Amino acid sequence: MKARPLLDERHNVADSAFVEAVVWEVPKPLPGSTHDYKYRLALVIEGRCVLRYDNEPGKGDHRHFGDQEMPYAFSTPGRLFDDFYEDVVRCLYENRDA
Repeated sequence: MKARPLLDERHNVADSAFVEAVVWEVPKPLPGSTHDYKYRLALVIEGRCVLRYDNEPGKGDHRHFGDQEMPYAFSTPGRLFDDFYEDVVRCLYENRDA
């Protein structure tokens, strides 16, 4: 089986902000991950990526807040989206005056 695209969407969430979500089902876990998904979820405000959840081969599941990177404990795709959108709401609130 080749990687199969499951989701590729972009949604405006404010005048100067959008969310991009890209998810693939992969035939076997990427090095560093234990599940069959490759994903990239991002919040971009005024052209700058301020939040990103992704899994890269060798790095595994992690998230970025600005310039900081930290591990992310992936459990299910649903939980991934819940966690991401909780952080989106927080980032939009924190950047509301930007």
